[in-house]
Amino acid sequence: MPEWINTAFSEYAKRFCQDITVHLHEIKPEKRTGHKHKEHILQMECQRIKSALPAGCRIIVLDEHGKQWTTVQLADTIEQWMLEGGDSAFIIGGADGLHDEIKSTSRHLLSLSRLTFPHGLVRVMLIEQLYRAVSLIKNHPYHRI
Repeated sequence: MPEWINTAFSEYAKRFCQDITVHLHEIKPEKRTGHKHKEHILQMECQRIKSALPAGCRIIVLDEHGKQWTTVQLADTIEQWMLEGGDSAFIIGGADGLHDEIKSTSRHLLSLSRLTFPHGLVRVMLIEQLYRAVSLIKNHPYHRI
């Protein structure tokens, strides 16, 4: 990722309060060579993603066909998850998207927009929205209604 992506992600990640930890796990994309079909690429990436997920975590997939939430809806959902406990994993697909197996195991399909964005920018947009939602939960002035 370009340095500005890493800088922006790190800036938001360090803002979270101590009771919320954020970990970024980058999955190595499958090499796109001429003889590999999209389904094979997605399946190989699916296996890598599944092996990186914490056991029993709730899976939230970012997908262009997912539901669009408001920040308040995201905050309400995160607050519920905090009460339930456990880990949450937000999955952003690669260049070819995500395998249906990952999508089918997700608790939510979430869309940040109907527009298409580069992977790195989605990473920054997602962590900013997560920080904004947690700020709303904690009554921090970052989010103003």
